[in-house]
Amino acid sequence: MTEKHDTEALRKRFEDYVHKRALKSTQQRNVIVAEFLHSQGHMSIDELLAKVRRRHPRIGYATVYRTMKLFVDSGIAASRQFGDGQTRFEVMGDHAHHDHLICVSCGLILEFENDAIERLQDAMARKLGGFKLVRHKLELYGLCPKAAGQKNGYCPQQESKRS
Repeated sequence: MTEKHDTEALRKRFEDYVHKRALKSTQQRNVIVAEFLHSQGHMSIDELLAKVRRRHPRIGYATVYRTMKLFVDSGIAASRQFGDGQTRFEVMGDHAHHDHLICVSCGLILEFENDAIERLQDAMARKLGGFKLVRHKLELYGLCPKAAGQKNGYCPQQESKRS
């Protein structure tokens, strides 16, 4: 699932957050914002650092780490844990709620939306005591076709790395 997000609105949200807290606007932070907002999928701090260093080699891990915390606090990023001990981040915005399918072998993360699953979750919450859901996350762990040993199976993650 590829989400198109309004990078200018998210950049403005972050700038407003920085201004309200009397934080400095720095060139390094601006580079990190630009790289992050133009990313897709789920990115680790190390992956973002590698992208940022292509444009600004002197930016360090600690700067990216602190900036990611500000992104999460400001609402332009969400942090995700997918069971492998590494935090990943995705750009937030006005995109719809989505769930995740994760390959436990190669680490592929696929996003999906399914209205039937959403309705079923709401129905179960009502049935089991009248709960009104306010948020949730659904993560399904399995094996991509290649890792599952399917004949002629391929790994979508490996395919995307070739392009």
